[in-house]
Formats: sequence, structure tokens, C-alpha cells
Amino acid sequence: MSTDRPILFSAPMVRALLAGTKTQTRRLVKMKPHHQIEQRDDGSNWPWMYDGERDADWWMSCPHGQPGDQLWVRESWTTHACFDSIPPRDLTTRSIHYCADGEIMTGKYRPPMFMPRWASRIQLEVTDVRVERLQDISEEDSRAEGIIEWSDPPRAPTKRYGLTVADVWEKSAKAAYARLWESINGDGSWNANPWVWAVSFKVIQR
Repeated sequence: MSTDRPILFSAPMVRALLAGTKTQTRRLVKMKPHHQIEQRDDGSNWPWMYDGERDADWWMSCPHGQPGDQLWVRESWTTHACFDSIPPRDLTTRSIHYCADGEIMTGKYRPPMFMPRWASRIQLEVTDVRVERLQDISEEDSRAEGIIEWSDPPRAPTKRYGLTVADVWEKSAKAAYARLWESINGDGSWNANPWVWAVSFKVIQR
């Protein structure tokens, strides 16, 4: 039976989802001391854990779903200023504004983590999940992350995917993705080459 769970995306990535240029996302595999990566029977890498108290071991499940599961997107949003004092669970209005659509004169900023299910406008269906090292991402997969590469430097900074083009300009999509990853996760995060969940999906509702 498929499940339905939330997933957070920044405003630039929401725009890439709506444009159809983003069909993958990579999220850190949160490893604990008793976790390790092993090969399954099909040769793929997957997190494995041993429970000493129960003398048992098992393969971990992906927190972002498995093929067939659905994800509803949480993104930054606002309502009219007259509703600013009302928490999301008590809102009666269905008139909201998505920050990814551009700034307008409206109420306070509401973080993605506080978006209720009814307010989500994007539904995704997971088509594939695998575990790999961050730096194993290919050019094709980098583009599937919503990344573009530039054969020539831009003449002037232009906003694109949350950074200026001048900030992420690279001659390969992979290099541009590496720069974007570091802008989100901090200096040295790309060179750390962590294990990540590589989740592929298709948009089934906008």
C-alpha cells in the first residue's frame, strides 16, 4: 500500500518543479554509529543496521518513500495580513499566496514546515529510490535536479534557482550542482561526499 508524506522544497526548487525541470532530489542519509552501508542481493547499496538488544538486523526504510508512494510538497507561503495571528491549523481561509510565485504585499512569511496538507499545490509520485555517494551524481542527474550549465559566463548576474547565475556558473551541470549543494549545506559539504538518498519522481498534480 502506498503512503502519502510531506517533503520540503525551497522556492527556487518549487519553480523548477512547476517548470518540469526537476525530477530528482538528493537528501542526506542520516547515519548513526550502529548504521552502515551494505550491498543488497541486487548489488545496490543500502543502509543497514544491527540491533544488539534484540540480536537482529534489518535494512532501513527510506524516509522519503519508495516507488509508488506519493509526496506532497511543503513550500513557503503567506495569507492576508488579517490572518497573521491565526496558526495554520485554525485557518478558515483558502486564499493563500506561494512565495515561489513572487513577492506581493500580503501577510507574514510562513515557513514550509508549517504548511498544512490542504494548502499544498504539488503532488509527486516516487518512481525510484537509490543510495549513492553525493559525488557519483551524473551530468544527466544533475540536470534532473533542476540544474543548468553555462557554456559562457553571463554578462550580468541574473536570478535563477535562488542564486544569481554568476554565483552558480559552471561549464558542467555537475559542477553547478556541487556549488549549489555547498550553498545550502555549507563549505566542505561537497568534498565530504556523504551517502545520499537519490529520489526520482514525477509530478502528478500541480
